[in-house]
Amino acid sequence: MKRYTKVIGLMGNYFTKEFEKKKKHKAKTREIKEDTVAKYFHEGDTEVLVYFQESDKSILITPFSSVEEIRRYLGEKFI
Repeated sequence: MKRYTKVIGLMGNYFTKEFEKKKKHKAKTREIKEDTVAKYFHEGDTEVLVYFQESDKSILITPFSSVEEIRRYLGEKFI
């Protein structure tokens, strides 16, 4: 299952994905477009970790989460 992270801060929000390197290098974190995350979320093999920078709180959203949670934390594109 793919995991994306939505970071919510004072200046807005963005999606990231962590890519693992094969050799001794550290994992790379890249910014991903919202449309890409929504596409994979609709396919059902993606979970999104919503992370709030101010409160250091995180919530895991899967395609099986309630519609209210998906709408509240991810938006209308993900329904």
